Amino acid sequence: MTTPRPATELSADEARRIALRAQGFLGTPDRKAGVRGVLRHLGAVQLDTISVLARSHELIPYARLGAVGRKNVEDAYWQDTHAFEYWSHAACILPIEEWPHFAFRRRAYRNRPHWNHDLPEGTYDQVVKQLRAEGPLTATDLGGAKKTSEWWDWSGTKVAVERALMYGEVVCVERRGWKRVYDLAERAVPAALLHDELDDAECLRRLVRLAGRSLGVGTRADIADYHRLKGEQVDAVIADSGLVPVTVEGWGKPAWADPAALDTPPRGRHRTTLLSPFDSLVWERARTERIFGFTHRLEAYVPKPKRVYGYFAMPVLAGGRLVGRVDPAREGHTLVAKQVTLDGPKAVPAVAQALLEAATWVDCTDVRVERVDAPELREPLSRELARALA
Repeated sequence: MTTPRPATELSADEARRIALRAQGFLGTPDRKAGVRGVLRHLGAVQLDTISVLARSHELIPYARLGAVGRKNVEDAYWQDTHAFEYWSHAACILPIEEWPHFAFRRRAYRNRPHWNHDLPEGTYDQVVKQLRAEGPLTATDLGGAKKTSEWWDWSGTKVAVERALMYGEVVCVERRGWKRVYDLAERAVPAALLHDELDDAECLRRLVRLAGRSLGVGTRADIADYHRLKGEQVDAVIADSGLVPVTVEGWGKPAWADPAALDTPPRGRHRTTLLSPFDSLVWERARTERIFGFTHRLEAYVPKPKRVYGYFAMPVLAGGRLVGRVDPAREGHTLVAKQVTLDGPKAVPAVAQALLEAATWVDCTDVRVERVDAPELREPLSRELARALA
């Protein structure tokens, strides 16, 4: 692919601010649009099993809107067939209007020659028949999710319903106690959207365009990673995606931007908040290091002795910068900052503010700091918290 010569040059600071605005952290949030507006704006909200303060899909709108009610978050995603769950960046909640654009992935799954789990003969048809007669149902309702207690040892029923989900015959219509609730796509997806008529190129053009809009500006790798496309898939459609080539100071690689993001300078209020490690602002490690000069790594799956920042270290965003990390926990009505990393004394007020707001959101009335990587900053942080809590 021949890349057109970029017409726009951006400084590293301009690119950072464009990215912040595109992700909903710079400017006044659209509170009328609420959680659904955040979902449409981002194009994908990642799900994950870990829950410390809250689950990641709750933390995403909280980080942008503030203390939105947690039940309101769930209702916004799942009521009125507003969204569906599918494989995007990972397991993600996606706006329902994007159903047709994942036809390329559904086709790829249907044509997949090999699977890790065997599917017992007749089980797939039986699951679809049962959902048609009784749905919506969880895997447990369908006959059981596992053969043993091991997480990977799925039952034939679970294998079948997950296969049907990937094929697009079945949809996850909500999460109930973290279990997927399945129903037939023909019942759950609006009729106008329930089709696989778009060819792969049109699907990819749309997803590349959406990724560029949600990122504001990004490299080929950034854009591909957003919905986990292959580099060659991006190459095949980016010239026709509506994104425009740009150069960014210090990036060293070609980049593309949403033309709307270049029309007006990013201005407005910066959000101060804790971020989920699965937030789309920081979910791609190389991009986070490039834009913020900040190394972000989820250590939940790292053996405890080898962790540097903690089990679920949450980056702290303030003033458009990542200024520290907090590894939180909850003990009754106390939010515990098990480990805090600060980017110098100037970060203390911002980290205190982020901790206090998060504590209020999850109905905690106190905040306790256990460890600060820079010992000399422990007392200033505790003092700042005590002053605000008094």
